[in-house]
Amino acid sequence: MAVFRLGTRGSPLALTQARMVRDALLAAHGWGEDAVAIVPIRTTGDRVQDRALAEIGGKALWTKELDRALLANEIDAAVHSMKDVETIRPAAITIAAMLPRADVRDRLIGAPDIASLRSGAVVGTSSPRRRAQLLRHRPDLRIVLFRGNVETRLAKLAAGEADATLLAAAGLDRLGRDDVGTAIPTDTMLPAPAQGAVGIETRADDHDARRIVAAIDHDDTSACVLAERALLAGLAADCHSPVGAMASLAGETLRLTAELLTEDGADSVVGTVEGAIDDALGATLAADLLERAPPSVRRLFGA
Repeated sequence: MAVFRLGTRGSPLALTQARMVRDALLAAHGWGEDAVAIVPIRTTGDRVQDRALAEIGGKALWTKELDRALLANEIDAAVHSMKDVETIRPAAITIAAMLPRADVRDRLIGAPDIASLRSGAVVGTSSPRRRAQLLRHRPDLRIVLFRGNVETRLAKLAAGEADATLLAAAGLDRLGRDDVGTAIPTDTMLPAPAQGAVGIETRADDHDARRIVAAIDHDDTSACVLAERALLAGLAADCHSPVGAMASLAGETLRLTAELLTEDGADSVVGTVEGAIDDALGATLAADLLERAPPSVRRLFGA
């Protein structure tokens, strides 16, 4: 059998996630250790660290080099943190599977909770969502740009460039850093859509690769993440749009909650829908939120 090639970004977290996918494939198919190769690919998002993604091309900066390698048949599948994958994908590429979702929450590093931050504290983040949610709770905070992988951002914090920062709990846990920071409840800060989910993409016409990868798909995670991504599509959201969302399953019933905010968190709209998995809940909730949103919020979305 030919070696199955997994493309991934080269950061420590991305490589850890690729190894998780490799191990799942080996277990699902009874393959030996050499049956799957991990192919690191350096992305523009990794190279450019001094500007916010929204200023230089958005989430495609994490995916375009992997897309090129996939479509050029240099790799058989690509592993992604799903929250970093743009909503509209090339027609020639398909999301073939997702691993079981990890902790969806953000962790605050530098203080036990948002209320404990000193007056006028400096918080480092590049996320419009995190910025807006923080300022909604604490308008006195000063938000500065923090980019880079987990260790880079923790080093910036240790060097005194900010009083606190926020990182995804899932990434910290996967790197063995579960002792870092304090998890923020989702009713205080809704996570980014697809946060905590690892996805695997293949070429849409590569039926062998799709079959191989489908063997490790976690159905509940896929249903929830696809509903959150459908919400983003209905909102025509981009990297400038502060939006939080979280879906959960109880039996056959999917519950989807989302909020839209202004950049400063002063205005927001929140909503929840429930229904069957195939009930187009993302589009339904998107339409409801946009209808009820104040103009200050609505202008940040493509509708």
